[in-house]
Amino acid sequence: MSDQPKAWFIGGTRFEAPTLAAGLYVVATPIGNLRDITIRALETLAAADLVLCEDTRHSATLLDHYGIRAEKRSLHEHNERQRADEIVAAIGAGRAVAQISDAGTPLLSDPGFPLVRAVREAGLPVFAVPGASALLAALASAGLPTDAFGFIGFLPNKAGQRANVLKGLRGRADTLVFYESPRRLGDSLAAMADAFGPERPAAVALELTKRFERVRRGTLSELAAFYAADDTKGEAVILVGGAAELVVEAADWQAALDEALEGQPLRAAVDEVTTRFGLKRKEVYDAALARKAAQ
Repeated sequence: MSDQPKAWFIGGTRFEAPTLAAGLYVVATPIGNLRDITIRALETLAAADLVLCEDTRHSATLLDHYGIRAEKRSLHEHNERQRADEIVAAIGAGRAVAQISDAGTPLLSDPGFPLVRAVREAGLPVFAVPGASALLAALASAGLPTDAFGFIGFLPNKAGQRANVLKGLRGRADTLVFYESPRRLGDSLAAMADAFGPERPAAVALELTKRFERVRRGTLSELAAFYAADDTKGEAVILVGGAAELVVEAADWQAALDEALEGQPLRAAVDEVTTRFGLKRKEVYDAALARKAAQ
């Protein structure tokens, strides 16, 4: 490494990097537009003794754009557990280590959690350097409720596992946020329409912050039909509006429980009624036990 003071550049203007305290710096980087990076992120990346990258070749585009000549090393889902000990040792020896993913905020469907946990368990400091996030950008632009939301990330690849995950989410009242690859977008939207109902409001955000950024709103059935035929490019964010609050009459679910108990074991009947009516499992389970005891 050069003995020259560490620095970064904007438009040919040089800025000297500050000295960093030892620790792990989790740094958000742009999700598309290279200008969506904070001054603090540039200072941190330039000043760090080591920058951990999901893909060093990909991250070189960002670092070179701002004239940052930091030492780079790969840290991705296949090696982060093996490298955690050496990185913890480096921080313990006084080094400042920055971690970035290919885009956005590390740990959000990106590598980083095992390392952050290891550093924390070693009693060493972890600093967040916040910034761009596809999750937050999509929420801000989709026009769906943002007062409560749940980040689900990527769904399983297999259709059966995907359907089971979605089934467990269908009663939630908060806006649900998913990440998806372009080749699976149509299939995932169709599975959501099956699980949540075809008329559930939703949005798909593509190429956020890039030249061809677009957000399409509609029902799940409309979006599934559109993206089944669309040649989509770029990572997608799917947002699904929460379930409408249902008023469940006790007589209705109790009648359904009686019917379910006639042909199923107690636990299976309880699970069916709990899911169907969006009830607390203990309430249904206690009612089922009382019915069995009265027989």
